Formats: sequence, structure tokens, C-alpha cells
Amino acid sequence: MSTADEPISPATAGTERTVHREAGELRGDGAEGGPEGGPETGRDAIIRAARRAFTLKPYAEVTMRGIAAAAGVSPSLIVKRFGTKEALFNTVVDFRPAAAELFDAPLPGLGRHLVLTMVDLRDRLRGDPLLRVVFSLGIEDERTLLRSRFREQVTDRLAAVLTGPDARLRAELVAGQLLGLGATLSLHRPDGATAHATADRLADLYAPGIQHLVDGG
Repeated sequence: MSTADEPISPATAGTERTVHREAGELRGDGAEGGPEGGPETGRDAIIRAARRAFTLKPYAEVTMRGIAAAAGVSPSLIVKRFGTKEALFNTVVDFRPAAAELFDAPLPGLGRHLVLTMVDLRDRLRGDPLLRVVFSLGIEDERTLLRSRFREQVTDRLAAVLTGPDARLRAELVAGQLLGLGATLSLHRPDGATAHATADRLADLYAPGIQHLVDGG
């Protein structure tokens, strides 16, 4: 188990930050975080940095010091907030907060709500709330856990509220549509048409296909 005292060289920290920024462009992850007293500190900044780290590297290669460097905070702050690397990892692979917001709408208007909420979550979280399930580079056990959490907390949750035939199949296809939307928004930053479109315009174009899956008609 890693601790805040794991050694990390300045060169390694700099390399990690560079790789994190490059991969973050693909996943929609934004800021590296500011000084410990700035607006980008605290729990959210640590989680953003940890999400990038656990996506880019196997669990065993992620260090608390590396996460701290990427978040712009001290390692001791991470230990204070989360305790251990394992506890931080379990927080990162929790899709329930995003799912609670994504599915908080009646079924007849869920498609549009999903698109608008995805865009809003990406802005507020400075990263995509779902794409880490696709881009994780962890070992098989970690990827299996991530996929299992996603199925349980996102796909199964949606399937349980859908009505009509093939609810599970439709829920999986809706999840795929949301992942596709996130990937598209990330891949075409900052100059693509999707980057400049309003959330309402994206919903006008993208939501009907999702709503068709929700309705099952």
C-alpha cells in the first residue's frame, strides 16, 4: 500500500504532469489544480488528479506524491482527506454521484436531460464523469472492478427503471451513447464544432436518439 512518503523525483513529477495533461485532453480533464490555498484545491482537485493517475497507470505505479504534485497540494492533505491510496481509488471508481444526476428526470424527457447533464457535469468536474471506464490502463483486476462498478452503478441502475422489452439491452446502448458523447466532446476540443455548440443545440441533435432507446419504440 502506498503512503505519502513514497519517493518521487522532480523529473518524474514533471513527466507525470505532462502525460496527465495530454491524456486529459482526450478524456476532457482540464486543470492541474492550483496552490493549496487557491480555488482548485481540496477534495475535488485531489479526485481529478487521482482519476487521471489511476486511468493512466496501473494501481501499483500510482503514488500519493504523484497525485499530490498533479493536484497542486501536499501529500499530507491527501492522507488527511482520504487516508490511504486504496480509499482514494475506491472514491475514484464510484460512478454513483454522476449517475444520480444523470438519471434524475422522468423517462419521457430523460434523453434531453442526459445530454444537458453530461455537458454540465463535464464543465463542473473539469472532466468526463464516465470515460475513465474506457481509458483505464490498470491491470486486469482493476479494469474488471471499474467495469463492474460501471455496470452496477450506471447500466443496471438505468435498466431497472426502463419499461418495455429489452430494458437491459437498451440501457447498455444508452450508456454507450453517453460514452460516445463524452469521447466526441473530448476529441474535438478546443476547436471542433462540438466545442462551440451550446448544450441546448447538442441536446437538439443528440437527445432524440437516446430518447428512442429510453422509450423502446
